[in-house]
Amino acid sequence: MNLPASPVDGGVLIVGGGLVGASLAIALDAAGVAATLVEAAAPRADAQPSYDERNLALARATINGLAAIGVWPHAAAQATPIRHIHVSRAGEFGSARIDAAKHGVDALGWTLPARELGTALLRRLDACTRLTRLAPAKLESLEGRAEGWRARIRTADGERVIDAALLVGADGTESFVRAQLGIDAQRHDYEQALFVATVTPERAHANRAFERFSDAGPVALLPLAEGRCGLVLTVPAEAADEVAALDDAGFIALAQSRLGWRLGRLSRPGKRHPYAIHRVAAQRLTGPRAVLVGNAAQTVHPIGAQGFNLGLRDALTLAELVAAAEDPGAPALLDRYAARRAPDREGTMAMSHSLVRLACLEQPLLAPLRSLALLAHDRMAPLQNRLARHGMGFRGEPPRAVLERLP
Repeated sequence: MNLPASPVDGGVLIVGGGLVGASLAIALDAAGVAATLVEAAAPRADAQPSYDERNLALARATINGLAAIGVWPHAAAQATPIRHIHVSRAGEFGSARIDAAKHGVDALGWTLPARELGTALLRRLDACTRLTRLAPAKLESLEGRAEGWRARIRTADGERVIDAALLVGADGTESFVRAQLGIDAQRHDYEQALFVATVTPERAHANRAFERFSDAGPVALLPLAEGRCGLVLTVPAEAADEVAALDDAGFIALAQSRLGWRLGRLSRPGKRHPYAIHRVAAQRLTGPRAVLVGNAAQTVHPIGAQGFNLGLRDALTLAELVAAAEDPGAPALLDRYAARRAPDREGTMAMSHSLVRLACLEQPLLAPLRSLALLAHDRMAPLQNRLARHGMGFRGEPPRAVLERLP
């Protein structure tokens, strides 16, 4: 924990030390911008892997961005490439396939244990030279001032007062910063519950990912190291308790019925717990000398694995703009940030929402149209190229960092 003797005045205050907040802090430090990062929990690197740990699906653009800010070298050895994606709907004839080689890349994305990304971020944070880290710490209050914000922060060593020219809310779905700024959020309850588990397939996954939709909700299978796969299963909310009570054989039978047998029989399901799924979207991204990033700005349905990917593009876009500005909280800069993020943010949220609502809608008359749409994306090069590009995280005006090729 790094506690300076005096407040960092005129810089950037980041509230929230999760994946997006930490990435923003690193990107700003790499650009030579002074910042303070307020983290609720003390830094902790967990070096103990487990079979059923949580895994992340990282888009191509995300890997490029993490490489650009020096994080990816700490995590690359633990990542598994996704080289092929197969999308289908149960009981319908259409499907769409995306192959990395066909689009001139070695991988469409990578899967990585969340623990490994957290450890990589911590290692890179330790090398930062212009960053002040307060952890564990809690933001107690905010006071708006003409030149920025005054924050009172409770730490283990007592209260700290930080004056900042720019306040960044990276503090998650139920953002305290968003509430203090008076920014409302639109909420949608999908009436679904999410189960995440690790399984072992009978046949080799060969770096293939599968996504399948049905009336009961979407399900996905992601390639992992050592022949394992990450299973992401959604069920109607009213069935969550019943599914949670299933033994391993019952849970596998349910997953197999929803996913099919493309990788043969699944086995060894890890621990699983239900999570209610909601969509939360801030009605605006900025306030006076303040901005929201990551889940504080938007929380999307997890089946598309867009949450961190979208949030990292928030962070890298903001860092790019702040690095080129004299005043990090200038209204023109914040307007530019909101304008640049709009196409990516709105397009990604709309795609995620539409997939879940339309692909899982119990309407037999829609079946031929859904199948034809999947076939079109599979057979028509312009549509497939667009689908692949968006899936890899390239939409709108992305930050320059994500356009860099991997070394």
